[in-house]
Amino acid sequence: MAIVTGLSGNEIYCMHLKGYQPGDLVIGNSVFSMGLVGSLGSAVRTLAGGEVTQVTSVIRDGRTMALERMMKEARQRGGAGITSVTSELVQHSGMIEFLSVGSTVRKQAGGQQAELEFSTSADGQELYCQLDCGFHPLRFVFGNVAYSVGIGGGLAGMLKSLVRGEVTQYSDVFNRTRRLALDRIAHEAHEAGGNAVVGIRTSIINFAGTQEMMMIGTASRHDLLPPEYDQSPVTSDLTNEEMWNLIHLGYMPIQLVLGVSVYSLGLAGGIMAAFKSLVRGEISELTTMIYDARENAVARVARDAAACGADDVVGLKTYVYQLGGGIIELMVLGTAVKKMEGIKTLNDSLPPQAIIKDKDTFFNASVLSTANNLNQGTG
Repeated sequence: MAIVTGLSGNEIYCMHLKGYQPGDLVIGNSVFSMGLVGSLGSAVRTLAGGEVTQVTSVIRDGRTMALERMMKEARQRGGAGITSVTSELVQHSGMIEFLSVGSTVRKQAGGQQAELEFSTSADGQELYCQLDCGFHPLRFVFGNVAYSVGIGGGLAGMLKSLVRGEVTQYSDVFNRTRRLALDRIAHEAHEAGGNAVVGIRTSIINFAGTQEMMMIGTASRHDLLPPEYDQSPVTSDLTNEEMWNLIHLGYMPIQLVLGVSVYSLGLAGGIMAAFKSLVRGEISELTTMIYDARENAVARVARDAAACGADDVVGLKTYVYQLGGGIIELMVLGTAVKKMEGIKTLNDSLPPQAIIKDKDTFFNASVLSTANNLNQGTG
C-alpha cells in the first residue's frame, strides 16, 4: 500500500537527515454536546468571573479523546512518532467536533522501531530543529482554560473604568487565567517525564459564551538541563528556528513569560478623546494610555524573568485588544533565556530545507462565485 502522508517534501528531507521516513496521515475525533446541565452550570459559574471549570473540563475531555484515538491509529499503522499534531474545534449544528490530525514517521530501514516513541506539535522542519538542539520529543501536550470576566468583576471593573488608569479587576482575571493555561501545559510535560515544553503556540477562541485560552507544545527532555527543571519544566514560545539560533549561541530558553494590563481612559478622558477625534492630529489621551499599559505589562514580564534567574527576555510580542467602553487589554508574551555551559547544537548550520516555508498550491475561489450565482438565480 502506498504511504499517504501530510509531510511536505522539505519535511521529508529533514526527517531523512534524522533517520526517519514518512508514514501515514492519522486522525482522531470526538463529537460532544454541552448538554442542559452543563450549560446551566456554566452560566451560573460565569456570574462569578474567572475560570468556567465546566467548560474547561468539557473541552479538555473532548480534546483528550480525539488525541487518544489519533495515537491508537498511529500505533496500528506502525508509526514510531507523530508529527504536526493539531487539536481543533469544529462546529456542527450546535455540536462540537474535537479533531486531531498528524502524520506518522517511521524509522529508516535498518533502524530499531519502537512501538510509538513520541507525538509532537512540531512539523518535520520544526522537529529537525528541536532534535538538533538536543531535545528528545516525548508527547504532544496542551494546557487550556475557559474563562469569563463575570458580572461581578464586570460591575466592579465598570465602576473603576470611570477613572483613568489600570482596571485591576480585569487585569487580575486575565493574568490569572492566562497563567493557568501555562501551568497546565507545564504539568502535562512533567507527567510525561519531560523537563521542557518547546514550540508553544497560544490561541484564544470563543466557546459556549466564554473564551478559551489554549497552549499547545511538545513535552521534551534535554540531557543538559539542571535537575530543578524535572519538577518545573522549561516553557518556551520561541519558534524552533529561533530556538536553534539561541542554543547555537549557548542560550537555553527557561520560561515563557507574560504580562497583562487592562486600562481605561476614564469617563472624562473618553469624552475628551471623542471631541479630539473630530479634529485631525494626535489624541494624546489614547497615546499615553496605551503607552502606560504597555509599560505596566512589560514590567510584569521583567519581574517574572528576574524571578526565574533569566539573563534576557527575547521574542517579546505585544497584542492590544479593545474590550469596549474605552477599555483596552494589552498583553505581552516572550521567552526568558539563560546562558548555560555546554549548551550547543549538534550541527553548525541548519539545512535550507529546515527554514524554507512551504507554499499553498490549492486555492478555492469558487465559494464566493457559487454564492453569487445562487443569489442571481433567485427572485
